[in-house]
Amino acid sequence: MDRVHAECVWSRAMTHEELAPYLQEESAELIDAIETGDRAGLREELGDVLWQVLFHSAVADDFTLDDVAGDLADKMVRRHPHVFAGETAETPERVLELWGAAKALEKRRRTSVLDGVSHAMPALALGQKVLGKAEQVGVGLELVEEIQAAEALEDHAEESLLPASEEELGETLLGLVALARARGWDAERALRAQVRGVEAEIRNAEA
Repeated sequence: MDRVHAECVWSRAMTHEELAPYLQEESAELIDAIETGDRAGLREELGDVLWQVLFHSAVADDFTLDDVAGDLADKMVRRHPHVFAGETAETPERVLELWGAAKALEKRRRTSVLDGVSHAMPALALGQKVLGKAEQVGVGLELVEEIQAAEALEDHAEESLLPASEEELGETLLGLVALARARGWDAERALRAQVRGVEAEIRNAEA
């Protein structure tokens, strides 16, 4: 990477901002390889993502790859006190508790549960993330109550209207996207607008 960055005129001209789309693309291709079970593709795409890490480290003039690796190692040690310190964790749930506690100490300057949530995520992933944050401050409970009410009604119905599996959920979501296309709506924009509404509720509750 050092040699490429020094001797390749294209690479030498790149900035973090110009490289960002390539990182998104390589990450998406890695996920494709994982989801399709393509082991050779997985190995190749991991290399491509690693190249992006090396590239950004080479572009930076205020830190090096060693700095990046060192910071990561330090963080992983702090977040695994059951491995590197005296804590014990017999269950995955306990591991997550310890991870969350360590992260909270690191991010104690944050003033909102929304701090650190990336809006570069696709709308569905962002929606899931924000709803998880909303639960922490008691927001969005009406959505849970509506689902529970619908499930109670279905107990007495002859035919289920709610998806009963992840596969059925996918079919429902695809049907909603098809509806959006048929009516000229932007499904991604529509969901993002609703997520922004939940974020506003969260900030009001925190205030």
